[in-house]
Order: sequence, then structure tokens, then C-alpha cells
Amino acid sequence: MATKYVLDACALFAFVNKEVGGDIVRDILSKDSNQAIIYMNKLNLLEVFYGIRRAEGLAKAESLYSMVLRLPIIIIDGITDDVFLEASRIKSSHKMSLADSIALGEASVMEASLITSDHHEFDIIEKNEAIQFTWIR
Repeated sequence: MATKYVLDACALFAFVNKEVGGDIVRDILSKDSNQAIIYMNKLNLLEVFYGIRRAEGLAKAESLYSMVLRLPIIIIDGITDDVFLEASRIKSSHKMSLADSIALGEASVMEASLITSDHHEFDIIEKNEAIQFTWIR
């Protein structure tokens, strides 16, 4: 059975910018679909898109978006009721961004591992919630 993953924005940034931990993301993305199924909510992809757009312009952001769409990532376009409720539960109990709560909600509902490097947001979640993490650094 394939391992399910949810990719958050900082993990995608690490992969795209060849930062520390980007190699771990690359290795997960290169796994066969029988070994790994990778999801990302479009809201988390938006974080990457606007960050690149702000720093490097629209053309670079659009190029990145096209590249991401060719990767073996299932882009979740919207928020199911289950994710909505789980994200609201998590966000109401912990201080974090809305996008991070969506990524956590997706991981929780899918029983997937959240790929991240965001220790300052998620260390407390790992201690107090039944959500799995794949730390890239």
C-alpha cells in the first residue's frame, strides 16, 4: 500500500529552490505511485506562487506553477467539509496560519504524513495531535 503525503508550502519551496531538505522532497516525488501518493491543497500552492511572484515576478511564478502541475502531486482544488472542520479545530487550538491549518487538516483527514520543515509551527502539533510528519530538516 502506498504511503500518503501532504506537501506544505515550505517543503515545496525547499524543493524548488534546492534548499536543505529539498532532496528529501525530490526523493518522495520520485517514488513510484505504488509507494507514494502526494497531495497538496491549492491554498498551500498559492503560498508558493505569491512568494515567487513577489520575489521574482509573474513570469517566474507562472513557470513554477506549470512545473508543479507536471509533478506527481495531486492538487486539491477546494476544501471538503471534513477538512474544513478539522482545520478549524486545529486552528482554534493552536497559533498558526490559515494555510498551515489547511495542510494539517488535509493530512489528518487523509491519515497522511505532512511533509514540512516548519518546526516553529508544528512541533507542538506533533506532540499533541495524532498527525504524522515527514521532517525535511
